[in-house]
Amino acid sequence: MDIDKIIELIFNIAPALVVGAIAYYFFKMHTDNENSRRRFLLQKDLQKETFPLRLQAYERMALFLERISPSKLLTRVNPTSSNKEDYEALLIATIEQEYEHNLSQQIYVSDQCWSITQAAKNATIQLIRKATMKEQTDTANKLREVVLTELMDKPAPSNAALAFIKEEVSEMW
Repeated sequence: MDIDKIIELIFNIAPALVVGAIAYYFFKMHTDNENSRRRFLLQKDLQKETFPLRLQAYERMALFLERISPSKLLTRVNPTSSNKEDYEALLIATIEQEYEHNLSQQIYVSDQCWSITQAAKNATIQLIRKATMKEQTDTANKLREVVLTELMDKPAPSNAALAFIKEEVSEMW
């Protein structure tokens, strides 16, 4: 008789357990869905605020690359003396100063974009240093001439980085 009562008790409790499990499952799905919705809305609001900042960072990176482009750099920064080493140091200092001014922008651009921008900066500095080491370069004006002549054969290092930035910004839309 005890077994009959136990079986009867199990039959009476089983529907309540099934209903409880289903209620728990639906309640859990509902709370997970609400959390996802809240997270999405929060992210959407944050994107409204960060999108202009990211776009501004890409603009500043483009401006940086334009400013360190050797053809524009050489016309903007005039030599203070005829010494090629002094002019080389002035050009490199100008590039480094521009770079340091834009360091904070790395937060808003992709890692790949930042790496390419750094590579363009370093390649530009290397281009200037190589031109200074050439034997035909004996004055600051000759250094300008040699760098500009080299740019006729190949594009400026900043051109590739600028193309990458344009492509990355076009993907943001």
